[in-house]
Amino acid sequence: MTVGTTRTRRESILQQAAELFARRGVAATTVREIADEVGILSGSLYHHFDSKDAMVQEIVTSYLDDLKQRYDASCAGAATARERLALLVAVSLRVAEDHPHATQIYQNEGALLRTLPQAERIEEVAGQIHRIWSDAVSRGVADGEFRADLDPRLFHRLLRDAVFLSGRWYRPTPQTPVDRLAEELLSVFLDGFAAPAAP
Repeated sequence: MTVGTTRTRRESILQQAAELFARRGVAATTVREIADEVGILSGSLYHHFDSKDAMVQEIVTSYLDDLKQRYDASCAGAATARERLALLVAVSLRVAEDHPHATQIYQNEGALLRTLPQAERIEEVAGQIHRIWSDAVSRGVADGEFRADLDPRLFHRLLRDAVFLSGRWYRPTPQTPVDRLAEELLSVFLDGFAAPAAP
């Protein structure tokens, strides 16, 4: 078996495992079921991964690393807090679109993720992602772009949850592409939903 074939087989295993973990839950998914989906014997799967936990770990760390790298790349040139938040929202939705199953696993399997052998690595990257959001909100308050009379931590959590949990129901369409959803989410949080008062 060539290196390229091995890499492709690993990717196929991870793709099928991620889909099963997201749909059925990690605990309810067996190694045999993953192997059956890929079309290999369950014993052969252990040539690629030491355990089911190792698969979960790779799926989640790949998702978080991609998210963090894209945040860093896109937000570097943002001039205002609103621009920064707009980029964070749009990037988050695009990464969720690229990693739909990993996004669900990360949201659904918090207790399991804390028990993985490299849980510290996941927590470290998740903490960096949290700080990127928190800093964007805090800088907006400090610069006078955002209100100072509201709890910035609460605003941050509400906006972030609205963005990440939208992956459970949102599917891009020509009428509502990712950029439009990002704009509308941000507008609701920053401008409100109430119609402006008549002059």
